Amino acid sequence: MTILFLGVGNLHRADDSVGPALAEKLAADKTFMQKGVEVQPHSGEGVSLMHVWAGAERVVIVDAMKSGATVGSIHRFDAINEPLHHDVFRYSSHLFGLAEATEMARALGSLPKAMIIYGIEGYEFTFGEAMSPTVAKALKKVEKAVRKEFDDL
Repeated sequence: MTILFLGVGNLHRADDSVGPALAEKLAADKTFMQKGVEVQPHSGEGVSLMHVWAGAERVVIVDAMKSGATVGSIHRFDAINEPLHHDVFRYSSHLFGLAEATEMARALGSLPKAMIIYGIEGYEFTFGEAMSPTVAKALKKVEKAVRKEFDDL
């Protein structure tokens, strides 16, 4: 049984770093390894995402998003029970990103049995810039929520 945490984004692109930054933090926490949770950063390239989560029992993903909502707002999607609109995670350098991979996997019947996606509304996605303070504050809340997702293990 594979249980995954995927931190999607780019560490060098300001608010887009939320996913990989959390993956680094969780990977350093030995309790995740003891629980059998495989923690990985991921670029967000869709085909690769589908390959990584193929056959997984449970997947939790964190990524930055830019939907027009208030910066720092947190969105939780149960990808098994609700489709992801293609505009939700549109601020990706990939044309086939998280939302497209999720919906393609749904169409192919290859979604994991459970898949929760957290999106944090970002503002700054410039290469080389630091994560904005508002998004960093939201990431702390998402970290607590992600840890709760694995409490039953």
